[in-house]
Amino acid sequence: MNFFHTRISPQAIEFAQAALSSGFVSEGKLVRQFEGELSSQLGLIGPVALNSGSSALHLGLVVAGVGAGDEVILPAQTFVASGLSIVMCGAKPVFADIQRYSGNLDPGAIRAKITPRTKAIMPVHWGGYPCDMDELNAVAGEHGLAVIEDAAHALGATYKGRPVGALSRFTAFSFQAIKHLTTGDGGALCCLGDADREEARRRRWFGIDRVRDVATILGEREYDLETVGFKYHLNDVAAAIGLGNLPGLPLALARHRAIAARYRNELRSIPGLDLLECRPDRNGSWWLFTVLVERREDFVRALSGRDVPTSVVHLRIDRNRVLGGVQSDLVNQGWFNDRQVALPVHVGLCDEDVEQVICAVRAGW
Repeated sequence: MNFFHTRISPQAIEFAQAALSSGFVSEGKLVRQFEGELSSQLGLIGPVALNSGSSALHLGLVVAGVGAGDEVILPAQTFVASGLSIVMCGAKPVFADIQRYSGNLDPGAIRAKITPRTKAIMPVHWGGYPCDMDELNAVAGEHGLAVIEDAAHALGATYKGRPVGALSRFTAFSFQAIKHLTTGDGGALCCLGDADREEARRRRWFGIDRVRDVATILGEREYDLETVGFKYHLNDVAAAIGLGNLPGLPLALARHRAIAARYRNELRSIPGLDLLECRPDRNGSWWLFTVLVERREDFVRALSGRDVPTSVVHLRIDRNRVLGGVQSDLVNQGWFNDRQVALPVHVGLCDEDVEQVICAVRAGW
């Protein structure tokens, strides 16, 4: 049994081979097709396909105007890429506390962190469970702040009937190898506004408009850059893999949710173990199934001895000096950080594997 699983469909392999055989492997029609399918099939608004979820976070911050001396509020319960994307802009990550039983940014903890230098809020949907986006967007609106959602875990999740990727000014997704949908490596930045979307598309390729900046008789595009751009575009081979994997996404999400539902049903009332919240107004993607346990190392050792892998996946990122070091005022974060650990949840697990996990937890530690 593995903790993670990479889902590559036969169709994805076929599409990738066709793209390679075509002789055109850079950004082209398959990238545009992939963006269109993300929109039509998943309800994502204005997806701009990129080479990683980290690029999506950074590009969203850049288009939002975050720069040197600015501050961006985020949770410490995330991967280090969230914080580094802010540092890359010359801005300062400011960590606000999380909710104990979701791992998500607490809207009530944000206000005390806002200063005249605050430019944006970066909520992270931990494990694919949607944050309290109405409350977060309300705070952002009151203070004129951009919201850049880190939805690396949350493709396919919904909040009050709306897909994550259609809620805030920007939403960043990851299509890295072990995500619900992979392009090998890749990401997308969803942009609610047309102007943001156009700027993101231009700046993902050095700031050059590949549609309007046509080539001259000398063979080079005419352009006069006024802003910094990046080499962040997705390529057609990666897009082909994504297109081939996309039809299987609904079944993959359904399997994740079925496993999570079984865990929630059969691991209730286990002494020393708490489940995270699960509100009826949102439907998580369950990329992770996090539990909160007492004596975590004993728990990990006990399950390992029963051939069940576990992982914290990510511990609090404010412990990194490049991000400022541990913030002592994050009380819930500290509590969560000491207890959280995740159980396997992916399409590579059969029902017998799931039963093995449940029995291993019930056997105690």
